[in-house]
Amino acid sequence: MSGSRPRILVIDDEAQIHRFLTPALDAAGYEPVRADTGTAGLGEIARKPPDAVILDLGLPDMDGQDVLRKARAFYDGPLIILSARDRELEKINALDNGADDYVEKPFGVGELLARLRVALRNRVVRDAGEPVVRAGQVEIDLVRRVVRKSGEPVRLSPREYDLLAALVEARGRVVTHRQLLTAVWGPANADDVQYLRVFIGHLRQKLEADPATPVHLVTEPGVGYRFVGDA
Repeated sequence: MSGSRPRILVIDDEAQIHRFLTPALDAAGYEPVRADTGTAGLGEIARKPPDAVILDLGLPDMDGQDVLRKARAFYDGPLIILSARDRELEKINALDNGADDYVEKPFGVGELLARLRVALRNRVVRDAGEPVVRAGQVEIDLVRRVVRKSGEPVRLSPREYDLLAALVEARGRVVTHRQLLTAVWGPANADDVQYLRVFIGHLRQKLEADPATPVHLVTEPGVGYRFVGDA
């Protein structure tokens, strides 16, 4: 991360959001940077890429989804959507367009800061290329393609492993149904959500301590799944 304090760019046209978030980010050890429009935000990202971006979808000069798509063309840092739009499709589109996470307005600053910490930490882990990921009693070796639980090998089919790897590589992020289905089964199966649920069920049976209450392969209702590993 750049400098002594991570720079967090907040792209939002609501003055009260900045009045609320600026001191909260500062108190949490971040350097807040303000942009009131999508154009200004994209310019700031290009000028000096921040350590993370918090982006509102309802901007005065362009739709936030367009800002997200444009930003992802040249920025690969954590990007969290902040929006009053609570429609499921908006959330799915944002995640499909490259957002790391999504927080709905009104929100608690504690929740937003927690999501920000997770996004920053997971980006560091991914950039470091950590070969072995741990989740409770489970170890996933992404280099050797080996999975163990309590030290014993877990037999996974090639599809099960590919699905698990897709989630682990995005650790902490929500991965949409379409993203997972396309990555593992190809574009022709991008809408076979029930098929995906069956395979997630298989993985939970093999990896979770209690498949009925999963803590590592977590469902994001109507959207997709999130892998939660050890901190």
